[in-house]
Amino acid sequence: MALLEVENLHTYYGKIHALKGISLTVEEGEIVTLIGGNGAGKTTTLNSICGIVRSSEGRVVLAEEDITTMPPHEIVARGIIQSPEGRKIFQRLTVVENLEMGAYTRTDHHEIARDLDFVFQTFPRLKERIKQLGGTLSGGEQQMLAIGRALMSRPRVLLLDEPSMGLAPLLVRDIFRVIEYLNGHGTTILLVEQNALMALAVAHRGYVLQTGRITMSDTAQALRQNEMVRAAYLGEH
Repeated sequence: MALLEVENLHTYYGKIHALKGISLTVEEGEIVTLIGGNGAGKTTTLNSICGIVRSSEGRVVLAEEDITTMPPHEIVARGIIQSPEGRKIFQRLTVVENLEMGAYTRTDHHEIARDLDFVFQTFPRLKERIKQLGGTLSGGEQQMLAIGRALMSRPRVLLLDEPSMGLAPLLVRDIFRVIEYLNGHGTTILLVEQNALMALAVAHRGYVLQTGRITMSDTAQALRQNEMVRAAYLGEH
């Protein structure tokens, strides 16, 4: 059994049929990426998994437990944690307060301290700015903070939504090195990313979404070599 299974998800925004039967799996220890153009349904897929948006049909199963109808806070407690598109950090809280918010459901204070150390080890720049307000950080630092806050919830599956959006090329490379580093330390990751070249470089497998449907799935290496993917998403003709 896969760690995360999504089966035949249909999601609507009013009368707009956003997801039209999405099915995917994520095995423990994998990085799986969803690639596709704007409006393909990538963020809606993550939000449907998290319970932020309610699907009208289909199932989401985590470690053989059906979590489809659970409220978002219970899904978080089960270990599905999202670092959202646009970061959405707490602008008026300090770096350390933002990170502590990621652990607000936890009571294991000794382990929280260890996880805080791991976040600062992963993102040394955050430790340098520990008392700085989130809203005064650069875009790259805010992205680090958003991922760090998600890590403080001890994710079984970490959902990353457009982690490279709006970042300079050097910072994009830094973020993807961190994604590989986290995966190397045992974090299972479902990655939504418009930079398909970078996403397929770090992922084990990938799914291609087009207008709410999965049109292709394969190993990341096979997708990188696929002529349609190369033309549509990698800028190669």
